[in-house]
Amino acid sequence: MNATAEKIVSEAMGLPRPVRAFVAKQLIESLDADDSEHLSPEWKDEIEKRCKEVDEGIVDLIPADDVFKKAYAQLS
Repeated sequence: MNATAEKIVSEAMGLPRPVRAFVAKQLIESLDADDSEHLSPEWKDEIEKRCKEVDEGIVDLIPADDVFKKAYAQLS
């Protein structure tokens, strides 16, 4: 890690927890962003809604293996 990154991390660690969470979320989202694809505002809202539902435990997630097993069973 270079000195600039170390300084940023060190200073960020001194921020209040909610502010650190906000900064972390923004940084993580920036890694997922793909500038070549532009999502409509409606899709962005839908994605945020679904992420919030997962974070709040409103929806139950199904393991991918279970989904694929069920899908393959229906094809047979």
